[in-house]
Parts: sequence; C-alpha cells; structure tokens
Amino acid sequence: MREAGANQRRRRPALQAFARMATMGALWPTITESIVQSVDARPAAKPSLYSRVLFRFIDWLRHRIARASLVGDRPIFQNSQFPWIAALEAQTPAIRAELTALLAQRQQLPAFHEISPDVGMITSDDQWKTFLFMGYGLRSERNLASCPATARALEGIPGIRSAFFSILEPGKRIPLHTGPYNGVLRLHLGLVVPEPADRCWIEVGGERYSWREGRAVVFDDLYPHQVHNDTDGLRAVLFVDFERPCRVPVKWLNRLVLRAAPFTDEIRRGKANHDAWEKSFYRHK
Repeated sequence: MREAGANQRRRRPALQAFARMATMGALWPTITESIVQSVDARPAAKPSLYSRVLFRFIDWLRHRIARASLVGDRPIFQNSQFPWIAALEAQTPAIRAELTALLAQRQQLPAFHEISPDVGMITSDDQWKTFLFMGYGLRSERNLASCPATARALEGIPGIRSAFFSILEPGKRIPLHTGPYNGVLRLHLGLVVPEPADRCWIEVGGERYSWREGRAVVFDDLYPHQVHNDTDGLRAVLFVDFERPCRVPVKWLNRLVLRAAPFTDEIRRGKANHDAWEKSFYRHK
C-alpha cells in the first residue's frame, strides 16, 4: 500500500511542466534543433508533439528514478548526504549582501508567473517574485554579473540545473501542489527569514520545515508541498534545482530528459518572457 501511494503521488500531470524545474541543461542533439520552431511568450492552447512525447516518457521514468536514487526516496533529505552543501552555506553572507542590494529594486522584479506561465496555476499575484540566474536552456549573464558572489557559489553545486532568488512578500501562501519531475532535487538556502520562524514554513509530503538563515534544505518537489509566510516580514531564499544522483542506466535516462527539456513549449515561453523582462530591466542601467 505504501508503494502504491508513493506511485500515485508521482502520477500528477506532467504538463505542469519543466518551467517549475527551472534548469540549465546541455543542448539536445543537433538533429532535434531542426524541429524547433520560433515561439512567443503566450501560453499555447495545445502542447506540441515534442512536448507530449517527452511528458509521456517522464511519466514512465518517474518511479524508476525513485528506485535508482542514490540518496533514497523521501520528502526532505539530510544535508549530510550532499557534502558540497556546507561550502554553499558558508557563502551565505556574501549571497545575502547581493540580495539585499537587489531588494531595493524589488518592485521591478517579475512575479514568478510572469516568467513561467504554468506557475499561474498556483499563484497569480505579484507577491512571489524572482531574480533568475539560470534555468533550462537559459543563462542570464547580466543577472549573474550583477551578483558575482552568488555566481561563484553556484559554480560549486554539482549538476546544477536552475537557480534564482525566490522572494515571498508578507502574508503570501503557495497552495498545496506537486512538481512535474523527480529527476532533480530542490534546495532552498535561507537568506532572509522573518520571525516568528514557526509561521514561515514549507511542508513537503507532510513534513514541515521552517527556514533558517544560512541553512539549506533539500527536498523532492514531486511530493505534495505548500508554503506559508504568515508573518509581517519578507522571506527570501536561493532556490536551486540540481540533478538527482542515480544509478546507471537511469542516470543516463535522466540526463537525456534534462537535455531535452529546453526545447519544450513551456520552457521556451519562459525564456521569451525572461528575455523581455531583462531587456526592460537593464535598459537604463
């Protein structure tokens, strides 16, 4: 029964798409590029054949990834399973200083759903803002250059696929939802955590965690999760997705999916949206 329940959790619609996984994959082989068409930032009425085939493959792969995982299959992991986390946490003061400078302009930062339209299924206001460094097939050199200490810290994360500052305004809640894929794990590094801490939390698979400044938490966002900031203060974390360690041959299949992701409609629309925002943001700087 327990295994059946776990499998059921993993069969959520894949079309909530890789835009929430936000990663930096290597490119799909050149032959695939020939079928990629130009795309604008508007949500598509129907996913392309490419996306539909890829999502079907993901549905098949999810439970195999859980079985092949070298770090187990659980909602929240122990930091000791990832030796590089201590070095990342040690860089918190420098990362937080860059975030603090950026927060002076936070009214100009995009809401998450303005970059990734699929996120509109769980939030549609301007109370969850982002500052993107990298995501599937996207690398914001200007944003990285504006935060050099953060860029250096990101270089030390093995298999990194996405990274951005995630900023929740006071009182913001993100309802219960699931991610699309367990081939990546998610890390939050606490940068600004308001008091009282027990009123600012994330709950993953029924396990609740309250962020701490300078401490990281790693979780599997395929498990149902929700976020509450029931305080009068702002909460900010460094949000990172990285490749889940797996045994071969599942490791190779997972990498295949991650390299294919940049060519999905959802990721390409997100890139178009970010490019438009970035052009406007830096126009007078």
